[in-house]
Amino acid sequence: MADGGFTTSGGDFEAKITPIVIISCIMAATGGLMFGYDVGVSGGVTSMPAFLKKFFPEVYRRTVEKKELESNYCKYDNEKLQLFTSCLYIAGLTATLFASYSTRRVGRRVTMMIAGFIFISGVVFNAAAQNLPMLILGRILLGSGIGFANQAVPVFLSEIAPSRIRGALNILFQLNVTLGILFANLVNYVTNKIKGGWGWRVSLGMGGLPALLLTLGAFLVVDTPNSLIERGHLEEGKSVLRKIRGINNIEAEFFDLVEASRVAKQVKYPFRNILKPTNRPQLVISIALQIFQQFTGINAIMFYAPVLFNTLGFKNDVSLYSAVIIGAVNCLSTLVSIYSVDRLGRRVLLLQAGFQMVLSQFVITIVIGMKVKDHYEDFSRGFAVLVVVMVCIFVSAFAWSWGPLSWLIPSEIFPLETRSAGQSVAVCVNLLFTFIIAQGFLSMMCLFKFGIFLFFSGWVLIMSTFVLFLVPETKNVPIEEMTERVWKQHWLWKRFLEDEGVKEEKIDTGSGN
Repeated sequence: MADGGFTTSGGDFEAKITPIVIISCIMAATGGLMFGYDVGVSGGVTSMPAFLKKFFPEVYRRTVEKKELESNYCKYDNEKLQLFTSCLYIAGLTATLFASYSTRRVGRRVTMMIAGFIFISGVVFNAAAQNLPMLILGRILLGSGIGFANQAVPVFLSEIAPSRIRGALNILFQLNVTLGILFANLVNYVTNKIKGGWGWRVSLGMGGLPALLLTLGAFLVVDTPNSLIERGHLEEGKSVLRKIRGINNIEAEFFDLVEASRVAKQVKYPFRNILKPTNRPQLVISIALQIFQQFTGINAIMFYAPVLFNTLGFKNDVSLYSAVIIGAVNCLSTLVSIYSVDRLGRRVLLLQAGFQMVLSQFVITIVIGMKVKDHYEDFSRGFAVLVVVMVCIFVSAFAWSWGPLSWLIPSEIFPLETRSAGQSVAVCVNLLFTFIIAQGFLSMMCLFKFGIFLFFSGWVLIMSTFVLFLVPETKNVPIEEMTERVWKQHWLWKRFLEDEGVKEEKIDTGSGN
């Protein structure tokens, strides 16, 4: 045991909670600021009249002209407007495939630098945009930067953290996502009041700040021992491991990392290897978590919160103000996850939040169904406040569960040889379904009307059932010991490892004859 009460034991590995780990994680997690700011800013600027008038005049005319035959739910239904939001995620999906390669070959740290540079380029195009193609090009660059960051940052955080606080430090990424959303909502609220109609340029341009923080932070942090050893820098990896753990006796963990690296180097094609039965549990859970995260409906709310509140009859300033409140709740609730994820565990948070999200969405469906008709709104102040409160209850549940844990769990469950590939698959699936929701939400709202929230609540029930039966607990388990301590102990997933073990034994016996 170390002095001062700052020692944590991760399974067989002793480690102090050192300042270098905390600082490295805080700096790396600013990648979440980039992602969060972009999620928050897009919904705000698409509700600004000057922005709509310049790039989406058809939508602008619908919002200022009262047409009796036009449903309130369909005012913002426009494919180009949805493309503005969603193209970023297709770009991110493509970029993360390249990021998987760079994460393995040049390390987590350099990949984070690349993310920052690309994102800053996108910010320049967006802030200076004169037409829709220029705006879309900027969004594609932003998406590419996010693809690289979302690939590298969660893996970096999981690898550098001691296992006992791995959950809390990894969730710093999601905390920064929520801070980015809150910051964007505040910026939108202020820039919307700028005279002359150019406030949206300030909103889009401010995205350069979190990208700059990530780029500078990546210059200052150390790369993870896992990455250094994987790339053949054994002595440097050992030195970094000693430095980040704060103790001299790191031989057991170092040997574990070297052995994991040796196994990883035997795998020439990680994306092919990830399809083997032994990796089936991790792959299924990672893909399912990303799909379910998007079908909670959270990004529909976060992307389009001001648009949604405008649809419900809120005035422009009030809708942006409501979005700020939601952003603050999102941020504060993520702190709950940081405190509780390594105490209560992943499963408890996911299951509790599922109940809370279903309940809040059900109430929202009833209230909106009663008060918002196709051609008029009957919102009293009390019902308007009730909708905002229910949305906040929904967002708070998501923020301490499916938001951070959908990134944490995939980053910690794959073995080293498929970790980059596994994270890449998780990011790709997340961005693909984020694209689907972003591209389809306004059209879905036009089609389903208030039933859109009932649609999402049904998915929350499905995903909670999935967690109950198929997602094992991973808290406090060293990252390189997941196979023995988690997958081989699960009632279903152990069968895949046993079948593969039997198959390998038969092959060995056959070759021996």
